[in-house]
Amino acid sequence: MKPRLCYLDNNATTRTAPEALEAMLPFFCERYGNASSMHEFGGTVRADVDAARERIAAFLGAASPSEIVFTSCGSESDNQAIFGTVEALGPETVVITSQVEHPAVLQPCLKLEERGYRVLRVGVNPNGTLRMDEYSAALATPGPKLVTLMWANNETGVLFPIAECARMAKAAGAVFHTDATQAAGKVPIDLSALPVDLLTFSGHKLHAPKGIGVLYIRHGTPIRPFLLGGHQEDSRRAGTENVPYIVGLGKAAELADAELRTGEIDRVRALRDRLQQELLQIPDTVINGSLEMRVPTTLNVSFPYIEGEAILYHLSDAGICASSGSACTSGSLEPSHVLRAMKVPFTSLHGSIRFSFSRYNTDEDVDQVLSVMPGIVRTLRALSPFGH
Repeated sequence: MKPRLCYLDNNATTRTAPEALEAMLPFFCERYGNASSMHEFGGTVRADVDAARERIAAFLGAASPSEIVFTSCGSESDNQAIFGTVEALGPETVVITSQVEHPAVLQPCLKLEERGYRVLRVGVNPNGTLRMDEYSAALATPGPKLVTLMWANNETGVLFPIAECARMAKAAGAVFHTDATQAAGKVPIDLSALPVDLLTFSGHKLHAPKGIGVLYIRHGTPIRPFLLGGHQEDSRRAGTENVPYIVGLGKAAELADAELRTGEIDRVRALRDRLQQELLQIPDTVINGSLEMRVPTTLNVSFPYIEGEAILYHLSDAGICASSGSACTSGSLEPSHVLRAMKVPFTSLHGSIRFSFSRYNTDEDVDQVLSVMPGIVRTLRALSPFGH
């Protein structure tokens, strides 16, 4: 009999919330007008796009809905934030980032280096937190500067002190961007209290559909458009508005905001903590990343002496979906650049697994993992060439 599906890979993608899907459906076959059209049929659709923009602005604590730009995904948002700002600031721009960013930030920074820009990469401590001494030294670099730092790490869930980092960046005259893809909906975000210039996130990480993202641009931030060809998004991102997905994201953000306000996120944290506590009973198990400074939904754990891919295959046979790191690099045999930057020992580096939770997870999911995990580890260690 096919095992029950146990989905614990929510950092890779989430189930679209039924409420978001319901809100989207009329815009496929009934209210299908182009939001940029001049006629009334399109104009009524424009009103729904504006309402979703207002919901996203409220979700982020933005000063105005006009600071919200809709994109196709988090990667596009990151690319526009980085390339658009560097183009606006000029060829002498210094880019300051970290060693543990998502590929959507790592790759643009590599491309800028190839074009002759200077990129400074700040290291992390063994628990995954940012090396603030290195960050402070990088900010002292003369010239125009763009800082791009993730709010929460996609592999470990570790949080960077974004409020402090943003204040330091502004004091140094830098433009500050944060990739909040793994933070949005998991920790409160209030841009009215933070000197953040640019913020990005992806809808499918918080129960909106795949194919919709957000770029927040604070009024007055120097940035050039990334996609050209139309006047949409106040001429900041060309392309016909993806109305159904914009509406779905607006609803998903409303639900995520309620989850934070009602304490539902604390129930999810308790599930994560219970799984962590029980997995630590398996000999030599190690938790990767700070136990205090992380989102409530992520658990990155290493089982030394065995391969994480082998663990994932056994978990999949048991109906359990987990990950060994970023979904964008899961096809690579290279060990996680995040764990390498944290100087995780070789014996643990390849045996890391990420479990990531959402509001749809239950105690039954935790029970399902615990029912098979000790046996999987015993079996694989018996076959390990390390002979442990």
